[in-house]
Amino acid sequence: MEISTDKIKELRQKTGAGIMDCKKALGEADGNLDKACDIISQRGLAIAKKKSERSAEQGVIECYVHTGNHLGVMVEVNCETDFVARTPEFKELAHNIALQISAMSPQYISRDDIPADVTAEPQTVCLLLQPFIKDPARSVQEIITETVAKTGENIKIRRFKRFELGY
Repeated sequence: MEISTDKIKELRQKTGAGIMDCKKALGEADGNLDKACDIISQRGLAIAKKKSERSAEQGVIECYVHTGNHLGVMVEVNCETDFVARTPEFKELAHNIALQISAMSPQYISRDDIPADVTAEPQTVCLLLQPFIKDPARSVQEIITETVAKTGENIKIRRFKRFELGY
């Protein structure tokens, strides 16, 4: 089946995947754009799973101060190399995570961080489980996984702190 360059471009814009990956996915999906998106997503999950055990010691500390200077966030987002830490995709991810923390006020990074005596809903208090503020249909973890697939490196949120005036 012949895959048009327009379809490849459209899939690439939707997923951020490479040209050859888009072409292969469209070939496997017989030209169906939605199926191709699912195929690329599944491949991204597999890549992220393979990379999840790798060391992530580089990265950035992203700061966000909300208008009015009454709320601020600092978050450390790590990756494997300083090269990836300087890419626009990684910087955007770090900024979006800082915005997420500012808006949703999580208390823990993941479900594993919740103490045994806390009975709060994990989806409310865990950053990685929260619905992403810019796309509530996906979780923060899914956004990170997508960026792992794009950059080819493991990405971890090491720590964060949210400051609110008067608290």
